[in-house]
Amino acid sequence: RRFWGWLNAVFNKVDYERIQAVGPDRAASEWLLRCGALVRYQGYQKWQQDYNGLPTGPLGKYKIEAINATDSCIMYRGFDYLDGLEHVTEIKLQKCIYIQDACLQRLSETKNLQKSLLQLRIISCGNVTDKGILALHKLTNLEYLYLSDLPGIREKETTVHVLQQALPNLELELDLE
Repeated sequence: RRFWGWLNAVFNKVDYERIQAVGPDRAASEWLLRCGALVRYQGYQKWQQDYNGLPTGPLGKYKIEAINATDSCIMYRGFDYLDGLEHVTEIKLQKCIYIQDACLQRLSETKNLQKSLLQLRIISCGNVTDKGILALHKLTNLEYLYLSDLPGIREKETTVHVLQQALPNLELELDLE
């Protein structure tokens, strides 16, 4: 078990030179696919899931529009890859064992995501608590938030109330016990 944790940490190590060399979208695509997530590019319907099949073309041609991190090993350590992404409108975090409050805090403090992110789904991420959900209030353009199977959320009514006060245009869908 410790070996896999170490390997996942290696997969999440940010290569700033690579970001400079190939651009933020390509570098983030490589990181996400390496960790088992899927990406969808602007203007495309198909999800990219094969690291070796990453599209090539002129620098900046493929812009990440959506991220599906279901069952992936993305963790806080790799979140610097998100900084340069300007077109992400949708993120799904499902069964991500390394996603915790600090990750959601970091997500909500990412300037480009504050502008572009419209939909966020957080499902079955056992390390997420009320604190992480409350941190999402900085995603001021968020239109839709789906929360499901999050046992770390203990103060559901309070958390929902605070979030809806901060983001009055947010459609919040809950499937929490």
